[in-house]
Amino acid sequence: MTTLNPSAQQKIASLQHQAVSLLLYQNVLHNEVGQAFLSLLDQLNQPEPNALECLKAYGHWFRTLAHVQKSWSDYLLAQIVRDHNPFTSQVQHLALAKIPSPLIAAARQDLQTLQTLCQGEPPVLEQIGLWVQWVADLPEPPVSWIMDSSAHPLLGKTQNWPDALPEFIRYYQNHGTGIFGEYRALRWQSGELKGISYPDRIQLKELVGYEEQKQALLQNTKALLAGSPALHVLLYGSRGSGKSSLIKGLLHQYDSLRLIEVAKSDLKDLPDIVERLRNLPQKFIIFVDDLSFEEDDDAFKSLKVVLEGNLTARPDNVIVYATSNRRHLIREFFGDRPRPQDAEEIHYWDTVQEKLSFSDRFGLTLTFEPADQRTYLHMVKHLAALNQVSLTGAELEYQALQWATRHNGRSGRTARQFIDFIKSQGNSTSN
Repeated sequence: MTTLNPSAQQKIASLQHQAVSLLLYQNVLHNEVGQAFLSLLDQLNQPEPNALECLKAYGHWFRTLAHVQKSWSDYLLAQIVRDHNPFTSQVQHLALAKIPSPLIAAARQDLQTLQTLCQGEPPVLEQIGLWVQWVADLPEPPVSWIMDSSAHPLLGKTQNWPDALPEFIRYYQNHGTGIFGEYRALRWQSGELKGISYPDRIQLKELVGYEEQKQALLQNTKALLAGSPALHVLLYGSRGSGKSSLIKGLLHQYDSLRLIEVAKSDLKDLPDIVERLRNLPQKFIIFVDDLSFEEDDDAFKSLKVVLEGNLTARPDNVIVYATSNRRHLIREFFGDRPRPQDAEEIHYWDTVQEKLSFSDRFGLTLTFEPADQRTYLHMVKHLAALNQVSLTGAELEYQALQWATRHNGRSGRTARQFIDFIKSQGNSTSN
């Protein structure tokens, strides 16, 4: 074990002071990678550093960087762009001229501080490796997690992070912060929003056969994004017709859109979800797939509150898109029809009508009829062209019709499955 010289000790102490001096962006270091970095500094700055503890701390920091697959500077920048703090929150709602000057000054100072924690001569990552080598009396420095990376898009040509503050602000305004800055597709699960790392990559150009419905949904979505009145939408029709895919495809059509998937079992939380989203600058579509209700389902009441509203004004940035195979969303049986023995409820027929007309609460209902043979073959040919399938003409049509007969009937889903099968057999010009 070798003690560091006073100059090295002073540099380590300076890095520690910089880390605790952050005014707004403290959360950038409140994670496994950041805490591993601070723990390593703490071990190195002991009066008599323990070689084994320093090596252990360095290994932990290296592993955390390897896990996120980012260099130390790129990791800090990634945390900066997703951080939610008073500054990043206000710039999403207010013009820069209306932001208090101390808040802007604090943001600039923090950017400079965070840059100091990773850059220098030599870079902090390399410098720490040299300190660990010295303390542990190693023949050479331990391997550093150094990755080749181009300039961060928000930094451009500037080498000074505070000078890029206007670019950071534009990013916050366009993409948001926190989980909404990191993910565009989310799921409500166990009482909280969780990001979806790999959302369905379906593209709207892949979906054909229901152009009128697609255009109506696009126009309504554009109204939401423009801040104009937009309607809740029910997409009703046969299974496999592409209702869900059409909604998912919107996510890749509009960068500023956020899609939140809510399972039917979680609809009771819908009013709370809407309130969480109300004052955010992003535009949200709450996606409910395969919607239907049983008798006395509490989810029915929660969704009704969101669709119709209550004393609380409806938010301008949240709408519901739901799919269903049923035109009447609440199941009705012959036994539900008014009978003489239902005299206990004075207005029983009104109750039945309320259930049957629940779908009318959606401002826009789009109907997807089963695909006929012409529409189905149009879907197949369109997907075949997009996927460079070598089969063409009569042979493609014959096999597509045979596939539909043997499998799930004519639908967009069947067409997609047929093309996937053809590609798996090597019938693609891209192979």
